[in-house]
Amino acid sequence: MSAQLPWRVAWVTGASSGIGLGVARQLAGAGVKVAVSSRRPPEGLQHPNITFFPLDVTNEAAVAACVAEIEAALGPIDLAVLAAGRYEPFTAEALSAGWFTAINAANYLGVTHCISALAPRMISRGQGHLSWFASVAGYRGLPKAAYYGPTKAALINLAECLKLDLEPHGLGISVINPGFVETPMTAVNDFSMPFLMKPEAAAAATINGLAKGKFEVAYPAPFVLLLKLLRLLPYPLYFALARRTRQA
Repeated sequence: MSAQLPWRVAWVTGASSGIGLGVARQLAGAGVKVAVSSRRPPEGLQHPNITFFPLDVTNEAAVAACVAEIEAALGPIDLAVLAAGRYEPFTAEALSAGWFTAINAANYLGVTHCISALAPRMISRGQGHLSWFASVAGYRGLPKAAYYGPTKAALINLAECLKLDLEPHGLGISVINPGFVETPMTAVNDFSMPFLMKPEAAAAATINGLAKGKFEVAYPAPFVLLLKLLRLLPYPLYFALARRTRQA
C-alpha cells in the first residue's frame, strides 16, 4: 500500500474488529487522521492518528451528532469507510422476524444514517468519498444467508443509485464486496469457506481500491469471478448448482 494516500481525515465505522479494524490501522499508519467508531472501544488500537468516537449506527440522531463531533475535532471528513454490520446464519427451522429487523437495521439502515449525515456536508464542500461494505453475498441468493444477503444486495443497489446522483456534486462512491474473511463474524459459520482471507490482506485490498477511485472494490478475485459468473446463470441451473453445494 502506498504511503501517499489522498485523504487527510477518514472515518471508519465498525472498527472494533475485522476488516474495519485493519483499515483503521493501515490508514493511520499511512499518516491519515482516523476517527473510529463502534459500540465498544477497539482493543489494541492505540495510535496517535486514531481517535475513538463511540457510536451505535442504528441510532440516526447519534450518527448525526457523531459526524458533527468528528469534524469539529479533526476537520472535514474526506473518506468514510462504513464497515459496521451484523451477521446471523439463517435456518428455516428458527426463522425470526426479529433477526430480519436487527440485521437490516445494522447493515442497511446504519449505512443510510451515516450517508444522510455526511453527504450534505460533502456536497457543500464539493468533495468527499463515501464507501461502505456490502458483500459478494449480495450478488445472488445463497444458502443460510436470508438475513444477511438481502441487506448486502440492497447496499450494492444503493451504491449504484448514489453514484449517479452524488457524483455530479464532486463525491466519490465505492461499494466494497469481500468474500470470506477470517473475522469474528465468519467464525460462526459451520461450513467450509473457500478462498478465506486474513483481515489485514482484506484491509489492504480495500484501501488500495479506494485510493484508485474504484466504484467496486471486490476480493478475492477468483471467488468474485466465480460468483459473478453464477449471477449470469438462469434460475433453474443456478438453483440446481446451489442445492448441490448445500448438500456437499
